[in-house]
Amino acid sequence: MLRSLRARRVGKLPGAVHLPGRVLFLAEDPQLVRDQLDGKDLDWRPGIKLRDDISTDEITPAYICYYYDDTLGDFPYLGLKCGEEFPVTRGSVKRGGFTASVSGKRRGKGSSREQSPYAEMCAGIKLVVAENIERIYRENCQNLGLLTTTDFSILDRVRSGEAIPLNAFTAGEGEITRGIIEYGGLFNFNVARLQGQVALSPPGTAPRPMTLGEKIIARHWVVDPSQGKVGVPAVRPGDEGFVVTDIRFSHEYVTPMAAIFFEQLVGPDEKVNDPGSILMFRDHLTFLGEAMTPERVKEGLLDVALELEKKQRQFAEKQGIRLYGELRLAAHGSEAICHSKILEGHAEPGMVIIGSDSHTPHAGAVGCVAFGVGTTAIFNSWITRDVRLTVPETVKIVVRGRKPDNVTAKDFMLEILRHPYVKSGRAIGKLVEYCGDAVASLSVDERATMTNMTAEVGGFTGYVAPDERTVAYLMAYRGMSRRDAAALCRDLASDPDAEYSEVIEIDAGAIRPMIALPGDPGNGRHIGEAERVRVDIAYAGSCTAGKKEDMDMYARVLQEATERGERVAPWVRFFIQCGSQDVKRYCEEQGYLDLFGKVGATFLEPSCGACINAGPGVSRTRDEVTISAINRNFPGRSGPGRLYLANPYTVAASAIAGYITEWQPGMALASPT
Repeated sequence: MLRSLRARRVGKLPGAVHLPGRVLFLAEDPQLVRDQLDGKDLDWRPGIKLRDDISTDEITPAYICYYYDDTLGDFPYLGLKCGEEFPVTRGSVKRGGFTASVSGKRRGKGSSREQSPYAEMCAGIKLVVAENIERIYRENCQNLGLLTTTDFSILDRVRSGEAIPLNAFTAGEGEITRGIIEYGGLFNFNVARLQGQVALSPPGTAPRPMTLGEKIIARHWVVDPSQGKVGVPAVRPGDEGFVVTDIRFSHEYVTPMAAIFFEQLVGPDEKVNDPGSILMFRDHLTFLGEAMTPERVKEGLLDVALELEKKQRQFAEKQGIRLYGELRLAAHGSEAICHSKILEGHAEPGMVIIGSDSHTPHAGAVGCVAFGVGTTAIFNSWITRDVRLTVPETVKIVVRGRKPDNVTAKDFMLEILRHPYVKSGRAIGKLVEYCGDAVASLSVDERATMTNMTAEVGGFTGYVAPDERTVAYLMAYRGMSRRDAAALCRDLASDPDAEYSEVIEIDAGAIRPMIALPGDPGNGRHIGEAERVRVDIAYAGSCTAGKKEDMDMYARVLQEATERGERVAPWVRFFIQCGSQDVKRYCEEQGYLDLFGKVGATFLEPSCGACINAGPGVSRTRDEVTISAINRNFPGRSGPGRLYLANPYTVAASAIAGYITEWQPGMALASPT
């Protein structure tokens, strides 16, 4: 235990809380929101529609996350879209004196950025109320000490000013979540745990058939941290505890805030626990200077953003942590996007991996439990090396049959995302197991597209059980012998009689190339069902679609186009961005860079870039249309324009045709005159 924490005094909150202040209802009607911000309280009733599906991109748009202190209190809900308007302005929530914020279904979906609840908290919000709340956002709130509930009746007690028993927020919670709420946040709870004030009992679950995800969790269960005892015979959904992590990683959006928490609460000269299992990445903002508007630069935001890189680099050097950094060449870019490099170079079957990004499940493609967490959880893991977890239920998604040649894993996911079970939010917080012969036939790269987009499903994590393709991947990417690779994969499969909360069956043969209409990845349509749409920007990249096999797909379409003398449509800006330097080297070896240049595409060094509204490929106006291979298209995600999601074939074909186009092998794509 760190010396500075031994004598630190921590205690539980009082048994009742007072929440003086106003209630802000995030309504669909922008005028109702403006009226509240102007000082008029809303007499809300169920007939007044609240905004559903509020993403963290809307609570704190990407550029807001360049801040990592209480300045964030000026910014909550700046990206909130009500109808076609954005009614919240800088400082208006903080000035309004609100203590509670209320919305509808799926509050806090999307990114794991803890800046969102932290901004709300710094603006005076102490309570979040919604019909249901996404797992990472909810945990981030609890970790910070922000209260949450799905019980709307509590609002009458808030408005009447009466004291509310703390157990109104802990009822039904497990021992650990209840303790975190009672201690006012994860850090205080962990200090109490390390000091011996809190003693946790391992789950008493008897041996039972388990899913692969449950088996991995059971093997990593922390039994006695003082003795280093890890692992229990079995777990079941609802068991709550801590699991030891094999890898912890963060990127420049999160590391600086976590580093400040560590330095302020633990000590500026204290050392993190096991720096060799911690990785850091400069991957989100390396192209920011090319994407930021002159207005934002004038406001000083570029300088603020550059401080993120500086703080992360200094902390990594001081702590002896490996940093995959920014290219120090003439070109912009980074060594790798975090998810790309974790899968390529670090993740192994059976591991538990946590990362400061909702797309951490990317690594589940090789059969590990990898999930996103917020800043406070990352910071605490630097102290304890473990992370809290409530064992989720598991959803099995079985994709059977033979897919058409122009259908990809991206189409599988867009089909899954529009499934009623997923669309209704019933998969939120659950383990998602992808299986079936159509999944087994996919490469690890394509499996990663599916596990990556478990974030859009709302799942805790997604995984594919390791098999011969996993063995081959480990041999190719890690230089492992077949014997060593096979040993890592051994005994990593769900039991035949394991329990699932839901089994979803998908017929791969019935899927056609899909797009997701602007606003949400769940707005899936077969391309033939949608109207003809002219494209201004085509973006082929991100962690989801910047892998080697994605590059093969872009090249397949573009090679056919060059053989017919076709080029990118004159009005289209086409960007291809790889996920790592390994992928770039692959493109060089295959001759893809010459091909991409020949057709008029712009190739970009690795970076999250346009996917996080921070690089070439972002829209500039609301009228611009983007066809993109990224994973989500929430409002404002990649600029103010209309963003359609599609598979790599469709993105490349649409760049040539100038319109959203379903690609077929051998088809002409020449731009209409």
